[in-house]
Amino acid sequence: MAEQILGKVAFVSGAARGIGRAVAIRLAQEGADVIAVDAAKAVPSQGGPAATPEDLAETVRMVEKLGRRIISRQADVSDLSTLTEVVEEGTAELGRLDIVVANAGVGGNPAPLTAISAQEWQNVLATNLTGMFNTARATVPHIISGGQGGSVVLVSSSMALRAQPGMGPYTSAKSGLAGLMQTLALELGEHLIRVNSVHPTTVRTPLLLSDANLRLFRPDLENPTAADAEPAFRTINVLPVPYVEPEDVANAVYFLASDEARYVTGVRLPVDAGYALK
Repeated sequence: MAEQILGKVAFVSGAARGIGRAVAIRLAQEGADVIAVDAAKAVPSQGGPAATPEDLAETVRMVEKLGRRIISRQADVSDLSTLTEVVEEGTAELGRLDIVVANAGVGGNPAPLTAISAQEWQNVLATNLTGMFNTARATVPHIISGGQGGSVVLVSSSMALRAQPGMGPYTSAKSGLAGLMQTLALELGEHLIRVNSVHPTTVRTPLLLSDANLRLFRPDLENPTAADAEPAFRTINVLPVPYVEPEDVANAVYFLASDEARYVTGVRLPVDAGYALK
């Protein structure tokens, strides 16, 4: 353990599985305590199977196995009031807040923008963009009041760097995070709070391997499997891989949260196997 974040407290949204769980575990491995939130139920326009309370409980078990404290709550990031209550409860119990990882997101239901309903548009933005604002609004005051500086990391997407057809609401929301991130970086710099975003390519999570995404990548098949989609996944990356692992994204988040990145702020960091180069 390099003691870069030893004894610090991190807030992680979407922590029940996938990238969020990997981030919670990675930060705990380096000595951080965790406030973990997840809707842990179906939300509008999820685009894949929902996480469950059992998934969130497993994240808790894995963090506790590392000897770190963790507070977990079911909370939808589109609900600012509930999110604020959870953050206040967590910081009161753990004593501080240093790191925020805004990760919770939905995939939406792939379709051309001209076929997307207004409700679908609103649903995706409510979680993927407004949910990020809500997370910052609920957490950042606690970092400021601590007077020690800190780090905020927004989990965006490689689609914010290079769009793809059929994912308009998702791409628009993830692209909007660039403005949110840069504004926060400018406004919070005086408090020694750094703000950055990470932009993963396809990541091997339940969201990527959902039926909707598999059909998006293999429209020629009626019921494509993950194995059927892997060749198509490979075509979008420069490196010859179909996807990265949640732990690859978690490693990047840890770097941005640590003192090794103490002068890194306002940066869009791709973890994309070269996706944005194509």
